[in-house]
Amino acid sequence: MRRVVLSFAICLCVSLPVEAQEGDAAAGAVVFKKCAICHAADTDTNKVGPSLHGVIGRTAGTHPDFKYSTAMVDAGAGGLVWDEATLRDYLHNPKAKLKGTKMVFAGLKDDTDISNLLAYLKQYSP
Repeated sequence: MRRVVLSFAICLCVSLPVEAQEGDAAAGAVVFKKCAICHAADTDTNKVGPSLHGVIGRTAGTHPDFKYSTAMVDAGAGGLVWDEATLRDYLHNPKAKLKGTKMVFAGLKDDTDISNLLAYLKQYSP
């Protein structure tokens, strides 16, 4: 009986972080309002910042018709591709992740907000 209880407890603990990382796209739409001043996600339109439509899987600094910072272009040339892990890291503190970026946003400190934002962006990515 102890083994069954212990196994259940371990499975529960192991699965919790995965569920917490999944995110809620509807809540992410609310978080995206902080980004929408400079970015679009539901359309492939550049604003002050590049379109985030299709950003997941995109090489950094490569969206057409957007003038990126040299740092962002160099990061893409060096192999930076926006996946969930790299976006999560970048969104925590953009200037720390990519020195020389033009993005002035200070970042999102709440992991749940980032998970929700990523769930929202996934809707608009291949």
